[in-house]
Amino acid sequence: MRKLIVLAALVCCTYNGNAQETGYFYGGLESNSQWLQTDEGINFLAPEDQFRANNYVLLNYNQGKFTAGLQYESYLPSALLGYDPIFDNQNNIATYYVNYKDKSLDITGGYFYEQFGSGLILRSWEDRQLGLNNALKGLNVKVNLTKDIGLKAVFGKQRYGFEESEGTIQGLDADINLSNAMKIEKVDIQMGLSYVGRNQDTNGVEAIPTNVGAYGGRLDFIIGDFYAGAEAIVKDPDVIANEGQVSSNKLYDGTALQVNAGYAKKGIGVNATFRRLENFSFFSDRLAEGNIFNQQVINYVPGLTKQQDYLLTNIYVYNPQPRLIIESFDQRAGEVGGQVDFFYTFKKGTGFGGKYGTKLSANFSYWGGLDAEYNIENRWYKAKFIGQGRQLFRDFNLEVKKKLSKDWSSVFTYQNVIIDKGVVEGGPLGNSTINANIAVIEATKRLGSGKAVRFVAQHLWSEDDRKNWVAGVLEYNFSTSFGVYIADNWNYEGLDEIHYYSIGGSYSKGNTRLGINYGRQRGGLICIGGVCRFVPENTGLSANLTVAF
Repeated sequence: MRKLIVLAALVCCTYNGNAQETGYFYGGLESNSQWLQTDEGINFLAPEDQFRANNYVLLNYNQGKFTAGLQYESYLPSALLGYDPIFDNQNNIATYYVNYKDKSLDITGGYFYEQFGSGLILRSWEDRQLGLNNALKGLNVKVNLTKDIGLKAVFGKQRYGFEESEGTIQGLDADINLSNAMKIEKVDIQMGLSYVGRNQDTNGVEAIPTNVGAYGGRLDFIIGDFYAGAEAIVKDPDVIANEGQVSSNKLYDGTALQVNAGYAKKGIGVNATFRRLENFSFFSDRLAEGNIFNQQVINYVPGLTKQQDYLLTNIYVYNPQPRLIIESFDQRAGEVGGQVDFFYTFKKGTGFGGKYGTKLSANFSYWGGLDAEYNIENRWYKAKFIGQGRQLFRDFNLEVKKKLSKDWSSVFTYQNVIIDKGVVEGGPLGNSTINANIAVIEATKRLGSGKAVRFVAQHLWSEDDRKNWVAGVLEYNFSTSFGVYIADNWNYEGLDEIHYYSIGGSYSKGNTRLGINYGRQRGGLICIGGVCRFVPENTGLSANLTVAF
């Protein structure tokens, strides 16, 4: 109630100070719910709270240069399966803010989202599908000193459920347009400098640092059709933690390096990215390191691989490994690798282009653990810059998009993936490897007046893990606003030959969308934008409602 009163007062002040301007409300509602059912076919026992729901109501008010808003959330009687139990049986105003913005100044008090550079040193954001909201509560100030120099400053605590982190985060970021400042016309050069620090009580333990900072610089440039960029970050020495406990009072620094380059013009493009992370996990609470729910994470470390869309290409996905672990059962110091993307369009009227043209894309990615020596007894390690560390993930995929006629379009996909089983299951690395080949054929026929039918056939071949899979999707759209589908993943060479079936549909009207489906959820990693969370196997009825206003 106190939060509501404070926000109402701020909105009223905003209104009184700008009465000559017309204000307006905007926001949205999102409700995600499930009714879980016991399913002996996948050995799933429904929990006591069979019905679960995540609900969000966002309300903003804008008047002139001022904006205020809040987000109410409820997780009653429990949060959806696979979300952090900290949300179970909770409901409250989760975030609120007041913002002032003009051409040169942008100030936010309350909860806010921010990113420095690529996010490798700092990113606070919300993704409801991942159950992630690491907003900062405090003050965010952005100032354009000149047309070529912009500054950002952040100070606050990070959101943790409906509470706040123990650690306090402060940061500074500068963006400089060197091309304009140095009057360089043919090259676009941008430079950035960043600092992010965490201050946290040590409870009297002198060996643990109160303040841990990260310092970074970045440089990006564009010359005609070519572009390139680099970002380097160092992190102050800090303890490492595992399962909520400090595993060693020794201090270890961390580093990150990311380099990308590419070429793009009409019909062709290539992009390459290299990244090396050594002991580069960063949390607002030192004991949060390694938590599986992405809570209290300060920076953004996505998996730099092709983001897959199909049922079977999403089984073996890469989850980044930036952590340092020195234990008898597991040793790792970080990751090194990269990816290369290639795009090409065959023109209309050519042999491969045909009547409508053909789009080709290919991706290759490789990620390995750092090549390092470990002394478990003394909690010591030494890593090479690249070396020959164990392979964690390797993926080659090829995609061809072809329009066959005015009404028919198709997509052909092939993928070969090799992945460490520890990445898939979230356990120790280096014990076993999974090798799989996947083929996908997708076809869509447009029937006119918004009607369309879509079919997807998929197969996965593997001698490892759960062996072979076959999957299919049949989707029919009665209009651009109403569609239904039926899908099945069949692990036909697995021990239990399980079918993961699903049937559902969606209806949209204006700014409202309702989706309903019933079926089985295959357990494993679900990744969005390269960030992953683990979802246990389950069976039930799910519904999703979104309304924007």
